[in-house]
Amino acid sequence: MNLLAAAFALLTPIPILLFYFFRSTKEFPKTWKEFKIEVRTILCGIRSQNEDFILRKRNRIKLESLPNKIAVITGGNRGIGLHVVKKLLRCEMKVVMGVRNPESSKKSVETAIGVDLCKNNITYLQCDTGDMESVRQFAAKVKQSFPAIHILINNAGVMATPYYETKDGFESQMAINYLGHFLLTHLLLPELIKGTESNDGKNVRVVNVSSCIHRVADMDYDDFNCKKYYYPTDAYGKSKLAQVYFTKYLEVIFKERGLKIQSHAPHPGIVNTDLFQYSSNTAIPWFKDVFYKTPESGSRTIVYAAISPYLEGKGGTYLSNCYYDKSHPKSKDFNEVKKLFDFTCQLLKIKSFGEF
Repeated sequence: MNLLAAAFALLTPIPILLFYFFRSTKEFPKTWKEFKIEVRTILCGIRSQNEDFILRKRNRIKLESLPNKIAVITGGNRGIGLHVVKKLLRCEMKVVMGVRNPESSKKSVETAIGVDLCKNNITYLQCDTGDMESVRQFAAKVKQSFPAIHILINNAGVMATPYYETKDGFESQMAINYLGHFLLTHLLLPELIKGTESNDGKNVRVVNVSSCIHRVADMDYDDFNCKKYYYPTDAYGKSKLAQVYFTKYLEVIFKERGLKIQSHAPHPGIVNTDLFQYSSNTAIPWFKDVFYKTPESGSRTIVYAAISPYLEGKGGTYLSNCYYDKSHPKSKDFNEVKKLFDFTCQLLKIKSFGEF
């Protein structure tokens, strides 16, 4: 009995410490609802972190030679996206980057990757996926210079940020992570269709970057923009769940229209990037360096989704560590994913997706 009591005394602080250092925000939950959200998020993160370690040998991508194919990516000037861009360039692709500040992005990318690899291979265009007008202007410029696109990577994102309403009236995480990418895919679908004519018989791809946290989220159509209730990690999870739902329904559209396009939703893993700037794990500076994936390692599943021949004809999938993984149970429900798709079209005033 004394041994059991001693063991209990030793083990009790562990979950407390885990909760303290793994919180998605620096502030403590103020309600029971927020506490439950944090616990689910922490457990989901720990599970994913364990999978990243166990499956690290599977997290590999063989780069293909894809000369002069056109890849469009949002973000990409730092973190995971920077390594995605580097891999695409090594595949001999032409990359179009939609970034908030083209000039500073050009400097940072060339410094990190090297001028020789970037020269004449990257086009930098202004794009803020949280601003729908910026997305429209970006799409218009892409259309002007690139009539055919072979890969679209909806990569730009933020995580667990303080509440902010965009000028369009949307909650910022949902706008940046999902709505802007939904609109961009709609606007560039004609160019993606054109890309199927020059893609060596292979499917063109749309990649919607998601997160394992989508599994513990649920859509709330009555408070879609979190004006009644906002908790940062909950809003983040919803935006990433939206990306998965979008991926699933896109695949339905592509098949119904007989298009040689496929979609994927990769989870990069638990990666050491500045996305965690609002998390409590910054209290231990060395922790992420030791236990999280590097940005290069995190980029592999995204590139795998974009180019791997093993995925040819197998769209509509959620991926992790360069393999198929289970997504939110509701993502298999046709009515559920269609509901979000129709709701988003109405929200963005899209009458017929990808058709003009």
